[in-house]
Amino acid sequence: MAIYSKVYLPDKIKYKRYIDKIYKTSWITNNGKLKIKLEKKLKEFLKVKNVILVSNGTVALQILYRALSLKGNVITTPFSYVATSNTLIWEGLSPNFVDIDKDTLNIDVTKISSNINNSTSAILPVHVFGNPCDIEEINKIAKKNKLKVIYDASHCFNTNYKGKSILSYGDASIMSLHATKIFHTIEGGAIITNNNTLAKRIRMISNFGKNDNDKYEILGINAKMNEFEAAMGLCNLHEFSKIKKFRKKIWNFYYLNLKNHFSFQIFSKHSIPNYSYFPIIFKTEKSLIKAIKLLNKNKVYVRRYFYPSLDKIFFSRKYGKCINSNNIAKRIICLPISQELNKNNLLKITKILINSVELKN
Repeated sequence: MAIYSKVYLPDKIKYKRYIDKIYKTSWITNNGKLKIKLEKKLKEFLKVKNVILVSNGTVALQILYRALSLKGNVITTPFSYVATSNTLIWEGLSPNFVDIDKDTLNIDVTKISSNINNSTSAILPVHVFGNPCDIEEINKIAKKNKLKVIYDASHCFNTNYKGKSILSYGDASIMSLHATKIFHTIEGGAIITNNNTLAKRIRMISNFGKNDNDKYEILGINAKMNEFEAAMGLCNLHEFSKIKKFRKKIWNFYYLNLKNHFSFQIFSKHSIPNYSYFPIIFKTEKSLIKAIKLLNKNKVYVRRYFYPSLDKIFFSRKYGKCINSNNIAKRIICLPISQELNKNNLLKITKILINSVELKN
């Protein structure tokens, strides 16, 4: 049997109850009742002021660039999924890559100020693998230079920082609710902001620019979440404590068995992991490749995440070169985490990994 991270699917009967409601009303999109209900429940669960659900996390970023009227270049990290830089380039902005801290894997705040210039309009940090950035320092830099701050919090569902939601910081945050995430709506994304005026503008942009009176007020696109996705979200939110519990168990097993053999991301002392990912860092890329070959030979499949560093991709090479990001990207993988993994699976994975680094070349 192949071992890899499988998407979590909730109780089929529970999901079908929602689908039956959709069939009964024939209301499948356009701000349906289930989408409204999910936004309300997420706002309560995450303890945030505004949650706007959209079709995916990528478009969530694009909407925010428009809503905040960003221009010129945006300070960001090359150690992220390609959507972070793609969206900037797609919207006519230039990513200004700043290298990462080799321990936290987040953007190195000590290097941000020196990269700010007259055309910089915002900072777009990523809470990598759910690890909070240095929020206070980023806020200080942004305030001094009159810059907007958008946090890519794609990995941060249910993550807190200093006792409150990580999503409460900056001008806004986005989350991906893709099927690979700890909480998902099949496809989907969310924009979170404490600014009610900004939230209203975001809602209009994501619905063709229409206001509450059905008048076209601003330029907009179609970024609406549909009812089938909202139904999946409602089911998964109801089961989230169970999802987190089994992921925590797997996460702890990996940590206890691998801590003497691999390096790990250093996590913020003001937060705890939400158990979305378990990244491990090898000493060399050569040892990583050897381990992957052994894992694959035993039908265990892992992901090189994030690889390559974004400043190495052909369409974004010109935006900066980052040594730490490139170095880490070559030596890091994320291990499988899913509800179907049992103790034998986990023993197999950890044994292969340990043997791979102990075997002589």
